[in-house]
Amino acid sequence: MRRLIKKYLLLICLIILSTAGANASTSPYDEYIPSSNEKVYEKNSYRYSAIDPTLINNWAGSGYPGMRGSNQLVIYTPVHGISTNTNEYGAEAIVEGNTVTSLSGADSLIPSNGIVISAHGRAKTWLNQNIHVGTKIYIDTDTKTITAFTTSQSYIFAAQEKIEEASTMVNYYSHNTYGYNPRPTKELIYSAKRNLRKAHKNSLSAKEYAQEAMQNANDAIATAIPYKSNELKGIWIRPTENTEEGIIAVLDKLKNSGINNIFLETYFHGKTIFPSKTMTEYGFIEQNEIFKDFDPLKIWIDEAHKRNIKINIWFEAFYIGNKPQTGKSILAVKPEWSNINLRNIDTLGPVSSTSEHNGYFLDPANTDVQVFLYKLVGEIIETYHPDGFNFDYCRYPQSIAARYAGYAQSNWGYTKCAREEFKNIYGVDPVEISYGSKSWTDWDNYRRDKVTLFISKVSKLCRDNNTIITAVVFPNRIMALETKQQDWSAWSDSNYVDAFTPLYLTCDAKTIKVMIYDMLKDMSPKTKLYAGLFVTFMNGTSEDLIRQIHETRKLNLGGIILFDYAHLQDKYIKTLTKSVFSNNNSSIVQAGYKRKK
Repeated sequence: MRRLIKKYLLLICLIILSTAGANASTSPYDEYIPSSNEKVYEKNSYRYSAIDPTLINNWAGSGYPGMRGSNQLVIYTPVHGISTNTNEYGAEAIVEGNTVTSLSGADSLIPSNGIVISAHGRAKTWLNQNIHVGTKIYIDTDTKTITAFTTSQSYIFAAQEKIEEASTMVNYYSHNTYGYNPRPTKELIYSAKRNLRKAHKNSLSAKEYAQEAMQNANDAIATAIPYKSNELKGIWIRPTENTEEGIIAVLDKLKNSGINNIFLETYFHGKTIFPSKTMTEYGFIEQNEIFKDFDPLKIWIDEAHKRNIKINIWFEAFYIGNKPQTGKSILAVKPEWSNINLRNIDTLGPVSSTSEHNGYFLDPANTDVQVFLYKLVGEIIETYHPDGFNFDYCRYPQSIAARYAGYAQSNWGYTKCAREEFKNIYGVDPVEISYGSKSWTDWDNYRRDKVTLFISKVSKLCRDNNTIITAVVFPNRIMALETKQQDWSAWSDSNYVDAFTPLYLTCDAKTIKVMIYDMLKDMSPKTKLYAGLFVTFMNGTSEDLIRQIHETRKLNLGGIILFDYAHLQDKYIKTLTKSVFSNNNSSIVQAGYKRKK
């Protein structure tokens, strides 16, 4: 019966693919036969693990986001849902018809007329090497293989797409920005079109001319977006420098890159980068060992301010890392503070989360945990006077999605203090509650309220000290509520935060556009949104980064934050400083960014 159901769903998917518009006249299930004037440069195959993975057809993916397991290549069709629900450690290709139209990294939107190819580990390496925009895809369900064809038409398709994209961008800013000078960009677009015409006329040299056209178009995309002075241009940094000279060198580099806000990881993996009186008071490690006998936080703040750069304290609230909890680490001293999931309710000692890099979490329902974190925040504000606080990991560890078997067992929060308090209020032990019951709703709200309580407390502390408060959240509100007990919409409605800094775990501009829209509709207008872009971490192209910034500009978000400094390669800096983050090029600098009446 299960096989029949699966075949039926696949048949529906094939019908959708074959009838969903002009671009889908062929599908990835149709054998690809190159035309007579088409040169094939590469043809490579790889075995996939599952189509629309479930516990039934892909047990190896159980417990992982999107049901994509380690080193697996899986395929998602519209039958699976709206998006793949995968995490940031893979790579994905969006296929419309039988053509790859864009590349992404995680949680990609699944096109109604196509599929998403998603890969992790070894499969990710294969995907990155063999699948590009324009690649033709053929899927053989009998042999469970996917074949990628890179042809002369692949290069021509990719060049055409980029030229059209650059033209759309320059037209947008020409109509919406006073003082905009489109000439430099238009000249590059003209060169791209000239090379593309040559590619069409000469099949033997089509690849070379198309690549020239793509480079022209890439340069056009980089120069199309004007500089905007009143925009937050941020970056997250995990500091490693343990000398004043090292910190100054980083700050000079970021200043020259156009960055005006740094989100400095100050408390992470259960340790502070500065010598902390609060940590000492509790008997924890006084300071991260790599900064022993050195206080980097003071230097970061003092030197950043000299360069008109603001410092926001990036603060991991309930997450304390994946290192063994020994010695003076937090859970070695306070094992009763550990969060626990239902599956491991009888485990002695701290419990780690397999879906969170085997990391350990503190229990938000434990009053002592909240008092400790509040004191630590207060110490940083009183001692260092930062410009802002960026709260991360204000949530429970991630569970699997509710539609999968084992959802209740994967849920967190089953600690002694939480169970006792909940039972005193509602008369039932959470261990005895079944998912879907009225009591489960109470259990959900109980846990979410504990996280919101922490946010409300630190919000007042920050506001009383004129410190901006922002929060890293998961943009998919339903999944944030369901799998992480994070009710960020309530934080916005109650005006507990000045801005959200969601991480968009994708390289795809179409995906981020939809995700931003979804967030904005669930936020108060008083709360700002600064998009956290993951392109650099995923080693996406420079054009991917520009595309995403373009989407934030169209929505007038007011700024973006890059994740992260460790992955800020020179190629990204070079592209950003051509126009978007730099006002040094007089041919591109704009007088302002005001919409025409």
